[in-house]
Amino acid sequence: MTNLFRLPYTYIRPLYEKTDFHRKVISEVRDAHLRESYNRCRGITSRYAKTFYMATRFLPYEKQRSIFAIYGFCRYLDNLVDDAVDLIEKRVVPREEILVKFHETESEIIALYNGEKCVHPILSAFSDTVKRWSIPRNLPLELLNGIKRDLFKSRYNDFEELYDYSYSVASVVGLMSCRVFEYHDHAALNHAVELGIAMQLTNILRDVGEDLNRNRIYLPKSELEQFGITENKLFERRCDETFKNFMRLQIKRARYYFKSAESGIQMLSKDSRLPVLLAKENYSRILNKIEENDYQVFSTRAYLNTAEKLAILPKVVLQL
Repeated sequence: MTNLFRLPYTYIRPLYEKTDFHRKVISEVRDAHLRESYNRCRGITSRYAKTFYMATRFLPYEKQRSIFAIYGFCRYLDNLVDDAVDLIEKRVVPREEILVKFHETESEIIALYNGEKCVHPILSAFSDTVKRWSIPRNLPLELLNGIKRDLFKSRYNDFEELYDYSYSVASVVGLMSCRVFEYHDHAALNHAVELGIAMQLTNILRDVGEDLNRNRIYLPKSELEQFGITENKLFERRCDETFKNFMRLQIKRARYYFKSAESGIQMLSKDSRLPVLLAKENYSRILNKIEENDYQVFSTRAYLNTAEKLAILPKVVLQL
């Protein structure tokens, strides 16, 4: 069944991307520089966030573009920290230069909120989005400082520390996106925070092995110690029953935040509920994949293929 879905999608996608429905998302932007900036952000989203990108297709054009801009801004910073790669210049950046680029980006954000014109290839679209949806100035600055933390901090003592980090790098993105999605109840913002925490915890559990390669451990030290798991055992990549029990506890917590976030979706504008629920459902199923892989997060990356992402659509439509 998976192959039956995958083969048509492989052929359909290039055709779809030639349609007006796809092109007008960007082509209706009149300013050429801004149009190119949005197009660049869409390309980044398509490449690095396939599950999320698929969900955005159900948004109105204006909202699609804005979500691309927010993601493009986030991914630009992420790639600087995680891979020392500048997505604009397409080159590896020395560590000392990464901090300089963060300071430059911070200055650009402050400038755009002061009404100055932005010419940055990615931040131009983000600047337009910020103005269009009145995104508060503190949010992108908090995101920037949260991502920058990865340059200096690679261990987390307890869940409280991890929660603060997850809030800065994920919940803040949810709060910015909420302005784009629009909402009729202020409580939607609290649920956006919970969804951000749930997604970040899922990222952490999925990427344990990759993070060890970067000498990073996001798993709370105090909870690892409760199970008798030391750093050395993690680096030995032992997926024994003790580690599996630890993972079960972490997955249970992530699911709690996914469940708690659900009620916020009905507080969003009607044209935004489907893509948000679709993203939430597909992302939460990564936890199922970790379980199906017998918690082998050291060597196997849990993910959903295209068929699995598409298969959830009827269920999500019925839920709404």
